[in-house]
Amino acid sequence: MSALLKAEQFSAAYGPARVVQDISFALEGAEIVALMGRNGMGKTTVLRGLMGLTPVRGGKVSLADREISTLTPEAIARAGIGYVPAGREIFASLSVRENLVMCARQAAAGPRAWDLARVLELFPRLTERLDNGGRQLSGGEQQMLAIGRALMTNPRLLLIDEATEGLAPLVARNIWATLTQICATGVAAIIVDRNLKHLAAIATRAIVLLRGEVAFDGDPASLLADTALVEKYIGL
Repeated sequence: MSALLKAEQFSAAYGPARVVQDISFALEGAEIVALMGRNGMGKTTVLRGLMGLTPVRGGKVSLADREISTLTPEAIARAGIGYVPAGREIFASLSVRENLVMCARQAAAGPRAWDLARVLELFPRLTERLDNGGRQLSGGEQQMLAIGRALMTNPRLLLIDEATEGLAPLVARNIWATLTQICATGVAAIIVDRNLKHLAAIATRAIVLLRGEVAFDGDPASLLADTALVEKYIGL
C-alpha cells in the first residue's frame, strides 16, 4: 500500500534561510503523528509548508501519489488536506454557520461525509452558537470552530497546529477527546501541541524536530519514557 503522505528531502523557508532542511517522512494510512520539538525547531513551518503557505525550497511532497509541492493552498485543500492553524484564524465577522458552510466540500469517498449536521453532532456547543459571530466565541469555541471548519472540507489528512494552546484544562481535555473521536473515523493527522502527555496518548507515532531536521521518528510512548531523550530533544 502506498503512503498517504510522503515528504522527500523537504525544505521550507520564509526567506533565504531554510527553517526546515531536507527532511523525509511518510504517513501510512490513518496514522496519527505527534510533531514535537522545542520552540523554533520548525514544527509550524513543516505544517505551513505541507499546506503551501510557506515556500517549499527543495524536495517534494506527495499526497496519495500525487505531487502537491507546487500547488496553491486552495488546491492542496481540495486534494484532501485540512488545516487548523495556530491562533485558529476564524473569520471574526462571519457567523459560526457561515464559517462552517463556506468550507463545505463533497467527500471523494467514504460511507459518511463530514457535513454541517455531523460537525454539530461532534461539537454540540457550536449548535448553540450558530448565529453568533466569530469574535463572540470563547477560545475553546473558536478551536472547535477551527477544527469543524477543517472537517467540512472532508480531508484525508488533518494538520493541527497548537491543538490546545491557551485553553483551560477542562476545555483542553474535551478537545483531546474530540480529536480521538475524529481520528477513530479514519482521518490521518499531524498534530503539534505543548502537552506532550496528551499528544503522545493520541498519537501512533512521534516525529521530533531539532533545528529543522528529524532527530527522532518512532513510538511516542518509548520517547516519553526516556527522560534523557526528552530532555535532549524537547527540553522538559
